[in-house]
Amino acid sequence: MAYSFLDFAIEVLSKAEKPLTYQEVWQRGTEMGLVKKLSTSGKTPWASLGSRLYVDVKENPDSKIIKVGNNPVRFFLAFRKDEIPQDIVQQIEIAERKHKPEEVHFTERDLHPLLTYFVYANPSFGRGKNILTKTIYHEVSKKKGYNEWLHPDMVGFYIPLDDWNANLIEFNRLSENNTVKLFSFEIKKSVNKSNYRESYFQAVSNSSWANEGYLVTAEVIQDDDLLAELERLTASFGIGIIQLDLKDIDSSSILFPARVKTYLDWETMNKLCEQNKDFEKFIQDVKIDFDSKRIHKSEYDNIIDNPEEYIKKLFHKQKSKLKQ
Repeated sequence: MAYSFLDFAIEVLSKAEKPLTYQEVWQRGTEMGLVKKLSTSGKTPWASLGSRLYVDVKENPDSKIIKVGNNPVRFFLAFRKDEIPQDIVQQIEIAERKHKPEEVHFTERDLHPLLTYFVYANPSFGRGKNILTKTIYHEVSKKKGYNEWLHPDMVGFYIPLDDWNANLIEFNRLSENNTVKLFSFEIKKSVNKSNYRESYFQAVSNSSWANEGYLVTAEVIQDDDLLAELERLTASFGIGIIQLDLKDIDSSSILFPARVKTYLDWETMNKLCEQNKDFEKFIQDVKIDFDSKRIHKSEYDNIIDNPEEYIKKLFHKQKSKLKQ
């Protein structure tokens, strides 16, 4: 029988001295050299591990693993339940009683530079590809009132100018499989039980025209039912989910990868061009870059060179508003 994610977790937890989050289980298993025993081709195996743990604990009455706490959820072996240190149990209980969702005072647009940085620099998304983004301003749409579900907050693109032979790119014009890849992003400050469905289906409406569409947020409430539902929605509708980590931006990750489409929804793109001049300009700029075989970075969102300093200023802004 193949070595599964549950086998992986059980082996890690058999040596753990306390309950662990699924991220901690993955980290320890990596340090123990257990990853090589898994036969997985997924881009975010740690997220798959978390999903397997949530589902097994919830639906399998004979699960060898138990859930400890909720914010965040931790896991431990069922037969070792009595070994959980009492001080750890008390710490978890106190933390949960005190836990309150932090009021977020920055705007969704404050997250745009961080998403631009993530898709350009983070290997978990671009895998070394130079993906650039463009903010799409809803205010400039021609038909007011249709903006919210018409187009995304940001779009992005990739042309393999640095990766492919110039003659090959030119030859690609003769084929139906264009080298240009388009991305679409719907951004929310937080995703929780009260707004996840509206947020996700807004992303479906705004982003399903692209090769890859994503719902992006700075916070996903760590709740097993919520995460399981988000994974189900991703599997059904193909829009992926990205979490921007404001404590460590380079630890931002794709919680659930988007389903990659080899085709574009041209009718929707045409409607976007008609309704929003920012999107029309984006398409025009990408075409110019493809034709000239040179990326004009000044036409797209600026890539911040010091995201940590940007986040520091963001939280300073938030604290200033709290004092007012």
